[in-house]
Formats: sequence, structure tokens, C-alpha cells
Amino acid sequence: MLVADMMRERLEAGLEPKSLEIIDESEQHRGHAGYQEGGQSHFRVRIASDSFEGMSRIERHRSIHAALGKDLVARIHALAIEIEA
Repeated sequence: MLVADMMRERLEAGLEPKSLEIIDESEQHRGHAGYQEGGQSHFRVRIASDSFEGMSRIERHRSIHAALGKDLVARIHALAIEIEA
């Protein structure tokens, strides 16, 4: 299973997003640290979820990392997070 597919599965299960977009930006980092042939190393997540209500920015990011799990986060070199209202 691709990293992006695992990310989607875990974020949907853990945060029940109203919207979720996972973009593999790995190719934009060719030649940079952490780049892996075939991608699946650099991601951008755009997400909106009612579960973020009342949370600070740091708490939101921590909840995303918790939903992904330590094992999956360890496989990702870079993760940009955009939380939509």
C-alpha cells in the first residue's frame, strides 16, 4: 500500500474530515535531502475537520500526527499541513 493511501485511511478514521487532500510533492524535491526514487517522501495535507474546533494550531498538528501514527510519520521525510476552516 502506498504511503499516501495509508495517510488517507488513518486521517479519515481518526479525524473524520469534511475535506481531505493529500498531495505527493516528492518530485519537487529531487536531489534534496530525503528524496526517494518513486516518491512517497514529501507530502502536503489539506484538511478540514470539526474535530479541530477549539484547538490551537499546535494541538491540531499534534492530532494529525497522532492520527497518522509514529510508524507512518517515521516514513515521511517532510509533511506540510494546511488546515482549512
